[in-house]
Amino acid sequence: MSAPAWAPSAVAAEQGKQVFVQAGRLLADPGNGRVEQERTLVIANGKIVEVRNGYHSAPEGGDTIDLRDSFVLPGLIDSHVHITSEGGPTSEVDAVKKTSADRTLDGLMYAQRTMRAGFTTLADLGGDPDAVIALRDAIQSGRAFGPRIIAAGGVGAHGGHGDVHGYRPDITDLFARPGRCSGADDCRRAVRQAVQRGADVIKIASTGGVLSNTAAGLSQQMQDDELQAIVTTAHALGRRVVCHAHGTDGVNAALRAGVDSIEHGTYLDADSIKMMKANKTYLVPTLLAGATVAERARTASWMPAPVREKAQEVGPKMVDMARRAHQGGVQFAFGTDSGVSAHGDNAKEFALMVSAGLSPLDAIRSATVWGAKHNRIDSEVGALTTGKLADLIAVKGDPLQDVTELERVSFVMKSGKVATL
Repeated sequence: MSAPAWAPSAVAAEQGKQVFVQAGRLLADPGNGRVEQERTLVIANGKIVEVRNGYHSAPEGGDTIDLRDSFVLPGLIDSHVHITSEGGPTSEVDAVKKTSADRTLDGLMYAQRTMRAGFTTLADLGGDPDAVIALRDAIQSGRAFGPRIIAAGGVGAHGGHGDVHGYRPDITDLFARPGRCSGADDCRRAVRQAVQRGADVIKIASTGGVLSNTAAGLSQQMQDDELQAIVTTAHALGRRVVCHAHGTDGVNAALRAGVDSIEHGTYLDADSIKMMKANKTYLVPTLLAGATVAERARTASWMPAPVREKAQEVGPKMVDMARRAHQGGVQFAFGTDSGVSAHGDNAKEFALMVSAGLSPLDAIRSATVWGAKHNRIDSEVGALTTGKLADLIAVKGDPLQDVTELERVSFVMKSGKVATL
């Protein structure tokens, strides 16, 4: 009987079994940017135990993987996805037809598609919490095979971005979300409940959003005391706060409150850049989302009018925003907002980042060492060094010369298991 269409290969399935990966070119640590020639990664129990000079074959009972014709680098990290859904003409209908069980199965399909594209770690920032947490736990326990998932608990203003819009009142009431809050005390409650439900990180929205079906603009929607309450409570519970923000007022209010990242950041200004640099706040620019919504505003007849207007305004501004932030010394983490764009197309973000002035190496760093540090998993992933998990990918060309090579991944391994592409 053949293996399922998506399953880890038998390679490294046995505890203690050694796997030798022969790499023609190896970017083991994007932090130092050094590309080594003719190296062998020795892997056991899902971790890298040694990196040897030259090509070596596994001893009897082990496996040897020949990537001598390839460029090998760490598995990629997307710090902003919505893994249980994908935007399209049926999105509004899906909201009333699909259960959390449906979303979980959709999420598994999208997660595996994303992993085949080279992304071995994803941060889901605001999907159906029951679906996302179930999927995260199934992958973590080995009951499903896919990228590791960092699951967010969503906290946002009643009637603001992330709440439900565009339905009649009784349907809207059915969709009431526990993470919506009004007032500082209520927002503390929402953070605590999100952590109670299993959130790894708290996702907030300090401003309006492009895809909210309401003509509420893109400026600040959460009040300063609400933002401060959220950040203080989350940090006390050991959780980072990542903040969706477009308008300058909402970006800067979130930064003053002490958020750990700004997601999107379309209208950030000189003060934003100064605060982000001083506080070491990450920017997750999601340029692919901007490009996607701008294109849909021109071509998608199903896009609601309030959404279309905001998409036409925001999309074209995002690359310039990233350019200004990069020039100002802001630290980046790679994120696509996939679910807005198609899952599996995540690597298209790299070329957009390069168009904003990042070097190919810095774009790769944002999806490896920088992304790992942002997500506080740098002790486990982000580089191919001794003791870290064996998350690695391979491409045929040189992504340091042509970053679009990362759109053509030919090999994926996660925690020492080879993904069947």
